[in-house]
Amino acid sequence: MALVSMAASMPRVVVIASLVAALAMAAGPAAAAAARGGRLIHLRFYMHDITGGPGQTAVQVVKGSGPAHPVMPGSYFGDTTVIDDALTEGASATSRSLGRAQGTYTLASLREPVLSVSMTVALTGGAYNGSTIAVVGRDDVSATVRELAVVGGTGAFRRATGHVLWRTARMESRDHMVLELDVYATVPGASPPPPPRAGAVRQGDLNLINLD
Repeated sequence: MALVSMAASMPRVVVIASLVAALAMAAGPAAAAAARGGRLIHLRFYMHDITGGPGQTAVQVVKGSGPAHPVMPGSYFGDTTVIDDALTEGASATSRSLGRAQGTYTLASLREPVLSVSMTVALTGGAYNGSTIAVVGRDDVSATVRELAVVGGTGAFRRATGHVLWRTARMESRDHMVLELDVYATVPGASPPPPPRAGAVRQGDLNLINLD
């Protein structure tokens, strides 16, 4: 009888579990992060990659010994560049400074315009001044939106996980590319949030910094 009773109750349990999952999805990423015991932080800023001329921030340190790239003239498989790119609040290079993106990118595909990116976002302005975010991933420069991974950080982003939506915002010149970065990072709930700066909007567990 006990087995029959359990079997009869199983459909109800499945339905309840499905409803809980659907409600969590409908509530958005902040609720999903809270359900995992975390807190979602969304940041938007602009990265200025300047490969030549005055104010250069990206320097090629390895000339790839691989074959010439078929779709990136003048580039070779294995080309590696070190960056110390400025991060700003708006797309203009003269807008408020928020930090630096420091790391490397390597031409990692023999046929496609794909870079392997490894960098640290060092924040020096705004509510998260002094914190860092570790970002790695595949940057297919031919795609409108690229997704890279958040794999850790320090300060407010200690043990962070998440992703970065990476877009080419505009080309200021042949040597100056402006990238828009939307960072979605979930941090453990035990990490105390820093005090919000002016312009920060809190929505429950969602701490959204408006950088528009």
